[in-house]
Amino acid sequence: MSGPSPRPDRPRAPRPPRPRPAGRPAAGEQLRLTGHRPRLRLIGIGLTLVTLVFTIRLVQVQAVDAASYTDQAAVNRYLTLPIAARRGDITDRNGTALATTVDAYDIVADPSLFTAEHTGVPDAPQQAAALLAPILERDEERLAELLDNPDSQYALLARQQTPQAWRQILDLRGALAERSRQGTGHQVLTGIFREKNPRRVYPGGELAAGLLGFVNAEGAGAAGLESILDPQLAGRDGTIRYAQSGGRRVPTAGSTEQPAVPGTDIELTIDRDIQWAAADAIARQVEDSVADSGYVIVQDVRSGEILAMASAPGFDPNRYGAADPALLGNPALQDAYEPGSTSKLVSMAAVLEEGVATPETHVTVPGRLPRAGRAFFDDHDHDTYHLTLAGVMARSSNIGTILATERLGETQEEANEVLHAYLRAFGFGRATGLGFPGETPGILAAPRDWNTAQQYTIPFGQGVSVNALQATSVFSTVANGGERITPSVVRGTVGPDGRWEAAPEPERERVIGEGTARRLTEMLETVVVDEDWGTGHAARIPGYRVAGKTGTSNRVDPETGRYNGYTASFAGFAPADEPRVTVYCAIQNPTGEQYYGGQLCGPVFREVMTFALKALSVPPSGEEPRALPTTFDPDE
Repeated sequence: MSGPSPRPDRPRAPRPPRPRPAGRPAAGEQLRLTGHRPRLRLIGIGLTLVTLVFTIRLVQVQAVDAASYTDQAAVNRYLTLPIAARRGDITDRNGTALATTVDAYDIVADPSLFTAEHTGVPDAPQQAAALLAPILERDEERLAELLDNPDSQYALLARQQTPQAWRQILDLRGALAERSRQGTGHQVLTGIFREKNPRRVYPGGELAAGLLGFVNAEGAGAAGLESILDPQLAGRDGTIRYAQSGGRRVPTAGSTEQPAVPGTDIELTIDRDIQWAAADAIARQVEDSVADSGYVIVQDVRSGEILAMASAPGFDPNRYGAADPALLGNPALQDAYEPGSTSKLVSMAAVLEEGVATPETHVTVPGRLPRAGRAFFDDHDHDTYHLTLAGVMARSSNIGTILATERLGETQEEANEVLHAYLRAFGFGRATGLGFPGETPGILAAPRDWNTAQQYTIPFGQGVSVNALQATSVFSTVANGGERITPSVVRGTVGPDGRWEAAPEPERERVIGEGTARRLTEMLETVVVDEDWGTGHAARIPGYRVAGKTGTSNRVDPETGRYNGYTASFAGFAPADEPRVTVYCAIQNPTGEQYYGGQLCGPVFREVMTFALKALSVPPSGEEPRALPTTFDPDE
C-alpha cells in the first residue's frame, strides 16, 4: 500500500512581536525601582483619616450622644438602695412585747428590664403581673401598669411582704429560667428585686391598740404612742450602693454600705395582764348594755403610772386599714363628756379644804331646790332628807352638793371662783401631761362665763367636761394623800447600745392637805359600805376596803349637740386604808334596761380592781371597812 502523497514544503510567514508588559524591562535592560516618598505619603494620609474617624466617633460617644449611651447602659450600672432601720419594740413594764418588728421585704422592679428586647416577648409586663398578683395580693392590671414603663428604672410593687412571698417569687423565677434554657418559655421575672423593709406587728391584736396606735404603709408612726415616740422608735436608715447587670448584683464589682441605726426600745408602764383584764371586762359590759362605747383606766396611785387603758370597741393595728376610721383613736383621752357625780369628789374636797364643812355637817335636802328661776332635782323624787355631808356623798344628792358648795363664798360669784380653782388644781380644763395626739383638755369655762344654770350644775358634774384620764386622776390624787402626780405611760427606754434609761420623774403638785384626803377617803368608803344610803355596793371586794363613787350624767350627743342618753361611771381606789390602785370605768350611751353608774360600772370596777390587786400582790386590808354617819335627827 502506498501512503498519502507528501505535502510540498511552504515557506512560513513571520509572527508579529508580542507587546512587552509595562514596567517590565526588556531583555538585557537593568531593573529600576520607583520613588518611595509618594507611597509613604499615601500611607500617612490613610492612617490620619482612620485616626480622625476614631476621634470623631469618640467625641460623638463621649459628648454628643453621652446621655443616650448612659440610658443604654442601664442594664449594667450602680444602684443605691436604702437599708431600713429596725424599728424599736414597745413592751409592757415586764418586757413583754406589745409592738415588735419582723423581717419583711418591699417587692420592687426595674421596668426597663421588661421590654421585648430584654425578655424576648412583647407582653412581658402582663405575663409578669399575672404571675405576681396572686403572691403579692395586688391588682394584676395595676402591676402590669407599673411594669410597662421602659423609661423608669424603679417601681414599688408591694410593701412589707413576708419572706415566704419572696421565696415563692424566687421559685417562680427559677422555674422560668429552666424553661428558658430548654427553649419552652421566657424569663419575665428577671427585673424583680426585694428591699428589706421590716413589718410592724402587734402580738396582742386589739390589746392596748388605742394607746399603741399603728405604723402606716410608709413605716412611720401614724397614731398613738407609735406617732408620739416615732423619732425614737424609727432609728436612722442606712444605704447600700452596688453594681448590677441584667437584673443581678455583680458580686465582684464591690459595694459601699452605710449601716442603719436601729430604733430605741420603749418600755411602758402598762401591765399586759391588767390591760387584758380591763379590756375584757369593758368589752363585755359595752356589749351587754348595748352601749356606744366604754373605757377603763387603771393607775398606780403612788407613782402616777398607767397600768391599763382599755377602750371598747377597739381595732386591730395589724389590720388598721380594715378598721372603722372612727375607732382608730384613743377615746379614753380624746372623748370629752360630762362626768356627773364622780366629780362631786372635787366639790367635797373644796368644802372640806376650805373648812366650811366636815363630813358630819348637817345638810337638809329638800325634794326640789329653787335657784336662778328654775328648780333642781335629785335623780329621784323624795321628801326632805336630813343628811350629813357624808350622807350627801353616799346618796349622791345633787341638791345637797349645791347647798354645800354655796358655803364656799359669801356670794355665789365668790363660791364659783373657789370651786373653779379646785377644779383646775385637780386637772380639769388642762392637758393630762401625756402629750397624746388628739387628747382633749376637756371644757372648763372661766367662772365669770358660767351661766345661771352652770353655777349650780357644775358642782355635781354637769356643764363641765373631762376625758377619762382626768377623771381617774382626781381619785388618784385623793388616794395619794392630796398630791397630784402627772400621769405617765413610759417607764424607760433601751437605746441601740443596750443602755437602760429611766423616764424623767413626773411632776407632783399638792392639791389638798393629807387630812382632807383622809376624810374624803372615809366618805368614799361610806358610798360603798353604807347599807341604807350608799350607791356603790356593787364595787365591794371581799377582804379589801374600797373607796369609790358612782356617776350617772346626761350625755351630749356628739351628732346633735343635745342631751340624749347617759354616761354611766364608777371611780375608786383600794385598799382604802393603804391606797395602791385607782380604777375608773365609763360607759357611753347604754341603751339596755340599766343605765346607772353603780349598776353598770360598779361590777366592772370590782372585776378589774380584784384582778389588779392580785396581779400586784397587794395584801388585804388590815381591818374591816366602816361607814360614817349619813343622816341626822332634826329633832336633836
